[in-house]
Formats: sequence, structure tokens, C-alpha cells
Amino acid sequence: MIKTLIKSTRITWAAKNVNMYLLVLTYAYFADIIINNPYEILPGLILVSALWGALYSLNDFTDLENDKKDKDKKIRPFIREYVEKKWIILFCSLIITSVFIISLATLMPAFTILLGLMLLNQILYTVPPIRFKDTVLAPLFSTATNSILRMASCAMLLGNIFIVPVSVYLFIYTASMGTYIMYKSKQRAASILTLISGIILVYAFIKGDMNLVQFAVAVLPASLATIPLYLSLFTQKDKMFDIADVLYHQIAMLFFLIFIFYILFFHNILI
Repeated sequence: MIKTLIKSTRITWAAKNVNMYLLVLTYAYFADIIINNPYEILPGLILVSALWGALYSLNDFTDLENDKKDKDKKIRPFIREYVEKKWIILFCSLIITSVFIISLATLMPAFTILLGLMLLNQILYTVPPIRFKDTVLAPLFSTATNSILRMASCAMLLGNIFIVPVSVYLFIYTASMGTYIMYKSKQRAASILTLISGIILVYAFIKGDMNLVQFAVAVLPASLATIPLYLSLFTQKDKMFDIADVLYHQIAMLFFLIFIFYILFFHNILI
């Protein structure tokens, strides 16, 4: 049972948090800002990842009946092995409560507020009776909003939520929404959002809000995963999803972590 509960947290999906934190840290890096609190930023990243682990577990629990009918989701932990409802709720509650207690005790209140917004957004998205996941509003409350909140939590720890330009927030929001819609196999909407995010990206480059390194961090890893996701609209859906998962959640995350450690602990020495 414990192994199943741990699997439900989708540990490798912490790559989403690590990717957004690295993107924000590049803005401090290129501004030659001395980061005096690396031992707050790393715990912040761990707390965000722990919170999202619990929220993914909660998502699988609330989706359980629907997932049982979907052949693509029969590998989900709670489908492969039955776990009583009380243990799932207790598991998620313990992680969420621990995250907020540690955050309140060790980090700034504003960071804890952002954690609260992540929790609220996911509850609205996945938990009945509201459950935006089953409505046309789903793309607004899923990956797009979550990506912005992840970025904001890191920026807050750096002391300035607008260390990242607004145009970059908008780009990440629309690009993340496009990825979500690709996952839902809505080809036309995904193509439109790809065009919109592309226009915002060009604007960010022209205005100087993003350089090539930041482009690489923001776009290239996700793009590698987006290619098989896009191909899944036309062929071998299961295989394409598996390839996207390995590229982004495993291979790319290793590189994200290496660069985060460099920026936090070695760049300051060279300034």
C-alpha cells in the first residue's frame, strides 16, 4: 500500500517545478543578482514538489472511477492496486499539512500564500462539486495557472515577483495551456494557442525580456516533450506519451538540477 501511495505522487513530475524554478533563477543570474538565500530556495522547491506530489495523488483519487474506464490510464497506481479511501485522504492530508507547517515556520508568509493558491487552484480543478476539470474552463485552471504559480513562488523567494517580465509569464501561461490541450487531443485549439504563444515569444525577444539561454530553458525541454505529444494526435498515442514522459520528467530534470545548483552555489562566487 505504501509503495502505491508513493507512486501516486508522480515523483518524476517534479521536473515541472524544477524547470520553472530554473527559468526564474536565470533572471537573477543574468542580472548579476547575488542570491543570499540558496538554503531557502532549495527547501522552497522541495516544499512545492512535495505539495504537488500530494495534489497528484489527490487528483488520481478523485479521477479513479473515470480512469477505470480509460484504457490509457489503467496503469495508474490506485487502479493497479486498491487502496482504501481513508488511507489516501490521510496520506495526502499529512503531506499537505506538513508542507504548510514547515513553510510557515521557515519561509516568508508570501511564499506560503502562493502554496495556498496552488492548493486552492487544484481543489477547484479536481475536487467535486466544483471540479473545473469537467468543464470548458479546465484549461484555465490546469497546467497554465500551475506553471505561473510555480514561477511566482521562486520569484517571491528571490524578493521580487516581477524579476520575471510579465510577457514571459504570459508566454508560459499560453504555452502551458497549449500543451494541456494537446494532451487532451484537441488539435485545432492546440494549434491556435501555439500561434498565440509564438507571437508573445517574439514580442518578449524584441523587447529584451528573454534571451537565448532563457528561451532554451523555457522552450526547448518542453518542446522535446511536445513533439511526441503532438504526434500522439495522429499515431501511436501510448508510445508517444511514454517518450514525452522520459524526455521531460527524467532526462531534462537532471540537467535542470545541475544548472540550479550552479546558479545557487557557484555563480555567486564568480560575481
